[in-house]
Amino acid sequence: MGAAARAPGTMPQGIALALAAAGLFGLGIPCSKLLLGEMSPVLVAGLLYCGAGAGLSAVGFVTRRRGNEGRLGRKDIPWLAGAVLAGGVTGPVLLMWGLESTPASSTALLLNLEGVFTAALAWFVFRENFDRRIALGMAFIISGGIVLAWPPGGGFAPPAGAFAVAGACLCWAIDNNLTQKVSGADPLRIAAIKGVVAGSVNVALAFSLEARMPSAGLAAGALVLGLLGYGISLGLFVAALRHLGTARTAAYFSAAPFVGAVAALVMLDEPLRPELMAAALLMGLGIWLHVTERHDHVHEHGALAHDHRHRHDEDHEHPHGESDPPGDVHAHAHVHARLTHGHPHYPDIHHRDHPH
Repeated sequence: MGAAARAPGTMPQGIALALAAAGLFGLGIPCSKLLLGEMSPVLVAGLLYCGAGAGLSAVGFVTRRRGNEGRLGRKDIPWLAGAVLAGGVTGPVLLMWGLESTPASSTALLLNLEGVFTAALAWFVFRENFDRRIALGMAFIISGGIVLAWPPGGGFAPPAGAFAVAGACLCWAIDNNLTQKVSGADPLRIAAIKGVVAGSVNVALAFSLEARMPSAGLAAGALVLGLLGYGISLGLFVAALRHLGTARTAAYFSAAPFVGAVAALVMLDEPLRPELMAAALLMGLGIWLHVTERHDHVHEHGALAHDHRHRHDEDHEHPHGESDPPGDVHAHAHVHARLTHGHPHYPDIHHRDHPH
């Protein structure tokens, strides 16, 4: 269950997945701002998730290979249901409400609070390990969020939109920690389920609140944006969770707000304000502390039985039954024997529970 060997200077797979997810989601922030001028926040949220769910379902139907990904079981349903309610239904609506009254560039950087809330829950509720370096990085990210939330000219009352965005971040933090519990299963299927359920609920809610149906062009644009910025991004994020653990995946995903803020400056011609630059500096320093982390010590793995995508490397030497899938990379239920060793690692699906 060690870290896979890689050539010097190459990026670990989990980090690449998290950064790709961040880039797609960040680009979606200013694009969503454009949609809000034509549709209600709840309807925008619903269409974005419908696009994610429908698009990923179609992709999965066309491309999925039998036995290539782990399966969701009955024990996974409560975790996934909670994730859908928090991150798929509530979070997007709060974000769209906040985005209505907050500049897209500021909203994008405020989304770094998702990483902070995610880490706090992972560390103190789900007992994921952390050290002083990781905690200091989160402190810098929090400081950047405070700078952005503070109203121009001083005072003690951040704008209401900032609170709505912060609420969305908390919902997604809950979502991230619950999703990590099922991250060994097929990321495409997890993201598709979230999209279909959350999108349907929010679209129904929007029309119950007498939202107006947008033009076909706008609706199509929202669906495509949802597939890219929410669907594919979410699938990549879930895949990163299995490699990096919850808090660290969220830290790398904190690159999303920088992508969104820069895109907002270019696309929406928003001003480059001093507090935006200060927040970017603080948040960038926090992310750097996370990216340069190295965690290496002797640890013990207890016997473990689970189902996830893997290849038969030195940590996955187990016998196959007649019904197990063939191929170099495949997924099936298998057992890891008790093992003690030392190597660089993250709190991935094999390193969640050992003591520090």
